[in-house]
Amino acid sequence: MKAAFLFTGTGPIVIVTSYDSLEHPKVTELLRAKGIPKFIAYEIPMNIVAERYGHHYDTVMHSLKETDDLRVLDINGDRAFRLFKLEELLNPVKHEEPPLDHLPE
Repeated sequence: MKAAFLFTGTGPIVIVTSYDSLEHPKVTELLRAKGIPKFIAYEIPMNIVAERYGHHYDTVMHSLKETDDLRVLDINGDRAFRLFKLEELLNPVKHEEPPLDHLPE
């Protein structure tokens, strides 16, 4: 399991994934399906995530089934940004889908 802090077009979010890499094609596919085609992600140690989110973390993790590959733990960017020190954000990963030729209608 990996936890990650993502900077996205709409602001920071925190995710948990069962994949061992944030660069795994399935992770980027799942994020793209959630409307996140471009991001900068940083790993966050799971013990720190569990400590900071407490009961909410436990609830999300207990509802995480073996078939669930990715869960969004926090969509409140302000809260997520305040919960973690920058020094706790590790191993940056940049991902960008090819740009659109035009704006969607």
